[in-house]
Amino acid sequence: MHLWSIESNHQHLDGGAMFGNAARAVWAKWVTPDELNRVLLATRCLLAENIDGKTVLFETGVGAFLEPKLSDRYGVVEKEHMLLRSLQQRGYSHEDIDAVVLSHLHFDHAGGLLAAYREGAEPSLLFPNARYIVGETHWQRACRPHPRDRASFIPFLPELLEKSRRLELVTGDHSPCLGESTRFSFSDGHTPGLMHAEIGGDNGVVFCSDLIPGRPWVHLPVTMGYDRFPERLIDEKKDFLADKLERGVRLFFNHDPDCALADVQRDEKGRFSAVNPQPAVEGIAIE
Repeated sequence: MHLWSIESNHQHLDGGAMFGNAARAVWAKWVTPDELNRVLLATRCLLAENIDGKTVLFETGVGAFLEPKLSDRYGVVEKEHMLLRSLQQRGYSHEDIDAVVLSHLHFDHAGGLLAAYREGAEPSLLFPNARYIVGETHWQRACRPHPRDRASFIPFLPELLEKSRRLELVTGDHSPCLGESTRFSFSDGHTPGLMHAEIGGDNGVVFCSDLIPGRPWVHLPVTMGYDRFPERLIDEKKDFLADKLERGVRLFFNHDPDCALADVQRDEKGRFSAVNPQPAVEGIAIE
């Protein structure tokens, strides 16, 4: 199989929220905030060609489903549906995708499932021929969100996914649709049931999602203000990175605007870092 990074819409989000427990004097060395203290983030997706004969999209980014007022509030940069354009540049339409894997259903990861906003039009799902693959634990959270994170979800999305009759909930290491080709693991620090997809096993690639949004968050103490259980997340991140380092699994970042893929490194003091950064994934072959 071959892997490609696929860009969706970018966002400007508050730097303080993205680096919740780190002082601006620290995180401003990693990224440059604008005059509103916002930092630019990608909402990057991963396209896998020929996973057991299937074309699979991991994540969909924020997309363009928000009405203009909300789009501005949440800092969405592009007004068109950039995911569709990016897929087209690779020679695909959304109708060509056989499965969409969603680590969780926060709007900046699942919004690209929806058609672009049109005034007066009802929300509708894209990817009409795809299975929608979601972790069952997180699905329960999305259907009944806590007041603390309710704003992170798209209220009408669970109903649309159920009505599609193509929703597949994952409870273990593998899904019926993707079989042994993709192994799933779960964490709870960012949101209950966050699902991580590992493609290719040892020496493969893992979709880190919001456990590790980009290179700065590889540093164990750094968490986001959006994380539900930061101390648990740090413990999960430590185990996650140690495992990937031992097995040579590369990290795929969906929010780092300048780095799509990196290797894990640990120094003599036990501190993790991301090395050998790649701005894009372009046809990497996976066994």
